[in-house]
Amino acid sequence: MTGRPLAFVNARLLDPATGLDAPGGLLVRDRRIVALGPEIAAGALPGDTEIVECGGHCLSPGLVDMRATSGEPGHEHRETIASAGAAAAAGGVTALAYLPNTDPPIDTVAVLEFVVHRARKARGVKVFPYGCATRGAAGTAMTEMGLLAEAGAVAVTDGNRAIGDPLVMYRVLSYAAGFDLLVVQHPEEPRLADGGAMNAGETATRLGLVGIPAQAEVMIVERDLRLLELTGGRYHVAHISTAAAIDAVRQAKRRGLAVSCDTAPPYFALTEADVGDYRTFAKLSPPLRDEADRRAVVDGLADGTIDVIASDHLPHDQEAKRQPFAQAEPGIVGLETLLPLALELHHQGRIGLLDLLARLTQRPAELLRLPLGRLAVGGAADLVLFDLDTPGRIAVDGFHGKSKNSPFDGRPIAGRVLRTLVDGRTVFSAEGCVPVEKPAGPMPTG
Repeated sequence: MTGRPLAFVNARLLDPATGLDAPGGLLVRDRRIVALGPEIAAGALPGDTEIVECGGHCLSPGLVDMRATSGEPGHEHRETIASAGAAAAAGGVTALAYLPNTDPPIDTVAVLEFVVHRARKARGVKVFPYGCATRGAAGTAMTEMGLLAEAGAVAVTDGNRAIGDPLVMYRVLSYAAGFDLLVVQHPEEPRLADGGAMNAGETATRLGLVGIPAQAEVMIVERDLRLLELTGGRYHVAHISTAAAIDAVRQAKRRGLAVSCDTAPPYFALTEADVGDYRTFAKLSPPLRDEADRRAVVDGLADGTIDVIASDHLPHDQEAKRQPFAQAEPGIVGLETLLPLALELHHQGRIGLLDLLARLTQRPAELLRLPLGRLAVGGAADLVLFDLDTPGRIAVDGFHGKSKNSPFDGRPIAGRVLRTLVDGRTVFSAEGCVPVEKPAGPMPTG
């Protein structure tokens, strides 16, 4: 069944893949982008077209979030696929890669197909599951990666657990290379991090908490890079947070290794000082680092060493966070704050807008081999319309997801999502968003 055309007019079109940053419009029909450019205007459209007057606001590809966790299956009280999708849509995310740390974990085709089915039933944003690299994400025996890839796994990872055994990691990299599967690693040497609650240093000492040394991150990254030299394939460091690890990736890229990495907003927006007096909402894994590491993350984004900004969305209920700091679960929600926190880097003059959007759209889509993340005629109409400059504050109480574990409540921001579309279908529209209008007459001829 053919739907009515939908046109966005008077927009600032932004497409990192082509370098487009210009005024114009975009026309959607049958779930696809059929035209874009300055010629798409309200007076030159078919008479049955629905028109969105963008008011000069930014229209870009929808965000592709490379790293998000939900509670389904197993912990639906924290988050479901549907509620995570609602949060994603409110954050301008149109596609998310779904980590396999569920209960049961996504280590078989049956569980992967369950997640795909539930995502399809929710009819929200696009969900692309990871498969576990090892059975049960336990770091010992490998999964049937080929079957998982055939069933739709976009990459393999043990999610928020490191593959600590070097022989297992060697086998994972070797086997995954045969299927051209990206291997994503949680960068933390397990034994060195065992029992730690926050970044090792003066703040941890003052609070009487066991620290996790920054060296735990670079040790696992440097080890894996040596294994990558042996095996070939593609290797990705998740939520990188330290200067030493970033420099290791930088040097490996110069040597021609197929290595990439992502970070998340807390690692460029916060430091270990934000733990304050045992604020469990600021407990993450990897932990928040010191100011020098935070600056190194910003520099790594600016020079392109860090390929992707991901939400690192990890929902928890209140009971999981209302614990003594050492016992509280690590992780924060991040889908609805991903874009405004990332825009801080642009507003601070640290990174150009197109380069920033590339790390939120084009690059994660490329790494996961998804045909998304760009404005292209014939491509999926996965779009986000956002206000770049209007000031506001993050309000956790207004989040669309089930869990509210965020350290950013009340933080001043500039910019907000106005509208999110998946395959041309609106999945989120902000209160007070520019209205949809109808043209006054038929399309002019001649």
